[in-house]
Amino acid sequence: MMSKKVLSFALLLALAPAGEAAASVAPVASSDVAPAASLDDGVAAAPTAANDDCSQGFFSRLGSAYREDAQPADPNAPAMPRRAMDAPLDSPPFPNGEWQMGGVAAPIGVPVAYGQYPLQKALSCTKLGNWMKRNRIEVNGWINPSANVSSSSFSNYPLSYATRPNRVEFDQLVLNITRVEDTVQTDHVDWGFNISTLYGYDYHYTVTKGVFSNQLLNNPKSNSALNGKIYGVDPMLFYYDLYLPSVAEGMVIRIGRYLSLPDIEAQFSPQNYLVTHSILYTVDPYTQTGVMTTTRLSQQWTLQLGINASNDTAPWNHSARPTLQGCVRWVSKDNNDMLYPCINSWNTSDYNYNNVQMYVMTWGHRFSSKVHMQTEAYYMYGRNIPGFGSDGEPGVVASSPYPGKAGEYGVVNYFNVELNSNNMISFRNEFYNDQKGQRTGFATKYSSHTLGLTHWVSPDLEIRPELRYEHSYDVNAYDSGKKNYQAVAIVDAILHY
Repeated sequence: MMSKKVLSFALLLALAPAGEAAASVAPVASSDVAPAASLDDGVAAAPTAANDDCSQGFFSRLGSAYREDAQPADPNAPAMPRRAMDAPLDSPPFPNGEWQMGGVAAPIGVPVAYGQYPLQKALSCTKLGNWMKRNRIEVNGWINPSANVSSSSFSNYPLSYATRPNRVEFDQLVLNITRVEDTVQTDHVDWGFNISTLYGYDYHYTVTKGVFSNQLLNNPKSNSALNGKIYGVDPMLFYYDLYLPSVAEGMVIRIGRYLSLPDIEAQFSPQNYLVTHSILYTVDPYTQTGVMTTTRLSQQWTLQLGINASNDTAPWNHSARPTLQGCVRWVSKDNNDMLYPCINSWNTSDYNYNNVQMYVMTWGHRFSSKVHMQTEAYYMYGRNIPGFGSDGEPGVVASSPYPGKAGEYGVVNYFNVELNSNNMISFRNEFYNDQKGQRTGFATKYSSHTLGLTHWVSPDLEIRPELRYEHSYDVNAYDSGKKNYQAVAIVDAILHY
């Protein structure tokens, strides 16, 4: 097990020599690096600093970037231009300053900063970094370990992602290579892309069938909390974006594998209020592969329509089924409320792999600049699922000789408070009813209650301690059916690079 952890950190360290090689082979004078003003409007670059000193090696510039980021931000720095409503939230300490929207890097009209993390800053003094900056291509990522103490001894499920109890876990090592389309400007077509690869324990929850899925689906582990290899690799995102400013107030067409549109929570650890995930999120769709359009009708209204190969399934896999998606996002004029109803997946096919029909609504409300909440509710079901028809053995999930419908529904609320610019707390409460046990393995109602703190040591390092208590009401659903409750204390750290 220790060798696995060593290997995980070694993968990150392996990135640094590549940067060192680029730095030593192709240094350029800092004056040759394109200034921020040469970039398209609405996409700003991080300010130059000690990491642009070409007399230093790559590691020295990387260290300088971390030291620079640890300094207080300039309160007089000019704001980036935008043609969207003002950001309703402060980020940090909240994980995002904008109201929720999937399918785009940011809501149309919202600028995205370039080169704000240390690795890209350290590359700025090279021909490679110079070329990337001119073309707005960026590389970054994070390392995310955690440790938990649990009242369960074999499995924390349906808590996720820290499913193995009472241990230190290597959750995520993520590498992103991306170009974000500039949707602030309206005078030309622009494009973007994202290639994001995840290594770690969390791959258990993110894998899509047909993309490196054998490491999970074809590796049964009867003595482990989850099937599959303990640590795995998932090419989480690979998509191309095309921005068309002339359609309504701007349209983004996304082609490839992208994150499922709804949900307050996300697969990537920095995008979440808390370390663990709600039961609602644990068992719902994670990614789709297909075509998604996002069209801004006005500052308040956005429409999303798409077609994909069904939930967590690649189009080339035999389990794929043509599936429609549609969402509408509305924000009030005072920016205090957001509604985001979605038909996340709809088709007329029977259940196949993760082919569930999902209807979801999210409501965000801002009480003040420092206090807001988000509430999500959904209903999901699958048609003609083997084992879920009539005449099953009472209390035994999927014991029917006939196929049938299995449904589930739930609601989760996040109440979030900014303590100061470096600290926030989040209190999550949820209710979930897995009516026939098809999603969690136990036909029962659940409740969970979670309190967590996010502390930003610097813009590159956040630490998140958390306490969670949950309960199952109809059967013992915790610790693999041994208990009807679970209490967990967990802490993680996210180091951006």
